[in-house]
Amino acid sequence: MAKKKKEKERVELDMETTVANMNVEGFSWYDPNRKNNKTQKTTVSRKEYRAMVRGAFRAMLPMFACIIAGACLMVLLAYLWLK
Repeated sequence: MAKKKKEKERVELDMETTVANMNVEGFSWYDPNRKNNKTQKTTVSRKEYRAMVRGAFRAMLPMFACIIAGACLMVLLAYLWLK
């Protein structure tokens, strides 16, 4: 029952909004007659902005953890070698 409720709440994806103009001269799909759609500035609430930033940090967390673990390993190896 909860799954049906989530399906009803799902919003259709916007396929009209241009995020990046890929109509670049030199590409095989270049169309010189296509007009350039300027991206519109969207308003984002403070809650949505914080959710986006939190998601970005969650995506970067494994990479940062590996870098910090590698640095700790290098310090440990240097300590043991120079002891």
